[in-house]
Amino acid sequence: MSPDKSTELIHHPYHAPADFESPATGVHKASTVFFPTVAALRGRRWVDKSAYTYGLHGTPTTFTLEARLATLEGAKHVILAPSGLSALTVVNMALLGSGDTMLLPDNVYNPSKDFARHEMAQWGIGHRLYDPMRPETLRAALGPEVKLVWLEAPGSVTLEFPDIAALVGTVREAAPQATIALDNTWGAGLAFDAFDLGVDLTIHALTKYPSGGGDVLMGSIACRDDRLHEKLAWTHSRLGLGVGANDAETLLRALPSLPLRYATQDASARRVAQWATQQAPRVRRVLHPALPGSPGHDHWAATCRAAAGLLTLEFDPAVTPAQADAFVDGLRLFRIGWSWGGPVSLAVPYRAPLMRQLGSGYEGVLVRLCIGLEATDDLIADLAAGLEQL
Repeated sequence: MSPDKSTELIHHPYHAPADFESPATGVHKASTVFFPTVAALRGRRWVDKSAYTYGLHGTPTTFTLEARLATLEGAKHVILAPSGLSALTVVNMALLGSGDTMLLPDNVYNPSKDFARHEMAQWGIGHRLYDPMRPETLRAALGPEVKLVWLEAPGSVTLEFPDIAALVGTVREAAPQATIALDNTWGAGLAFDAFDLGVDLTIHALTKYPSGGGDVLMGSIACRDDRLHEKLAWTHSRLGLGVGANDAETLLRALPSLPLRYATQDASARRVAQWATQQAPRVRRVLHPALPGSPGHDHWAATCRAAAGLLTLEFDPAVTPAQADAFVDGLRLFRIGWSWGGPVSLAVPYRAPLMRQLGSGYEGVLVRLCIGLEATDDLIADLAAGLEQL
């Protein structure tokens, strides 16, 4: 007697030929992964990507994305996370325990400070801030209890570019037990070679340039050391973190155009930054690492071959926060929203004293601009009209 059709539909004997290739990576969706034998179920190892065990631990789609991102970052291993922020927290939780301390640059991505102040403090993990533009403040903050040092290049919003090699050298000399982690989202694996500068691991908000569409949340952790990778991977696994197959597919589809998009947004941002330097007195200073006079420009010039699509305008101190808000509200092409790296240009106002604990050095209200893929002349015209109203 033949099986019931409901059984046949589930246990159908047909398997498609395996030699299919196309430009697109196949999308493999799974929670359950089948094993041919009990021995295989007990013996497979996922952490080195040699086999599949469960959907959360990887599929051909996510393994392929991780491999391509490793090439982009110059790493050996990559772990995917649901967001850039979750990638940061995996690193912190994997490498720190009660009694340990981590160091953060004062211009770090603000949610990193919040995680240190709240969750990590509750777990008995301390943190200290240092000024990345003054390596001596990093040296003063180091000690035997410091197990993790974060770098950010450039700084969040204010875009100071530090001397990464000097900061790495300071840590290696004064606290060799510490792991050095870099948020490489701005560099996108294209602006400079992070691992050649001596860092141990990088995180990346794939949400931004690798996605490029403003429609995917994902992060990554990259490293070269096998033991460090295993430590990170097991913490990642125990936290139950994973990414969706369709999101991984979107990233795989976007990666080939990443260098083109990054270069276009870089070139456009440089033109906008150069134009903005001529808008005194309303614009007091333009913060953009490739611009002479921007904090850390010499370090950027010695380290980088690109500069991404971000710049920040520091307004004259006479411009009030309400006026700066009205300037942003009045822009036509620049939309208001978090994140960056997508096709649509964005503008967000900030107040530097609320962001920095060690003194900001910025007197006026800041407006960060993310340059998208619109025509540069149109963006400049939009900003010019806004400044006229200001």
